[in-house]
Parts: sequence; C-alpha cells; structure tokens
Amino acid sequence: MVRDVRVRVHVQAGSKVVSVGGTHGGDLKVRIRARAVDGAASAEVLRVVAAAFGLGPTSATLVRGTRSRSKVIDLEGPESALARRLEELRGSDGEAATAR
Repeated sequence: MVRDVRVRVHVQAGSKVVSVGGTHGGDLKVRIRARAVDGAASAEVLRVVAAAFGLGPTSATLVRGTRSRSKVIDLEGPESALARRLEELRGSDGEAATAR
C-alpha cells in the first residue's frame, strides 16, 4: 500500500561525506555537503534521503524544520518497504548516498 511515512532526521551540513545512516537522539542521521544557506541544505537533504530510500526526489516532502538541523520529512511509497529500509538505515553507521 502506498502511503506517506514520516521520518525525523538530524542533519549535519557541510560534511565531507554524503551519507544516511545511524541515529542522533533517535533521529535518522543525514550528512550532506551543502551549507545551511538559502535553503540549499534542505533541498539536498530531501534529494539524499529520497535516494537512500530508493525513491525519486519528488517523493520526499519537508514537513518541518526548514531552518533547523532537526527536520521532519514525509516519504511517499510502499509503507512496509519504507519502514523496513528506515530500520536498516537506523542500524547502519551511514551509507554513502548518491542523489538522483
């Protein structure tokens, strides 16, 4: 069934490595290269998180946290597959991600 799955993420902007994985205070950890300037970080977070879940960039929507390291993102896709992938990513030390 296709539904939105809500994910809380903690963003580390300005990182040398782009990755998604592990947790920070219970939130999924996301490392991105972009700095938090003019929305560049939020845009990259959406692309990177969507790619980590095997989704296209339009399947990720920022719900909360435009100007914060803590963000809430809705992912549109098969609920069971997204939930399974979320657990995999939370348990990893960070997987390299490539934005589509």
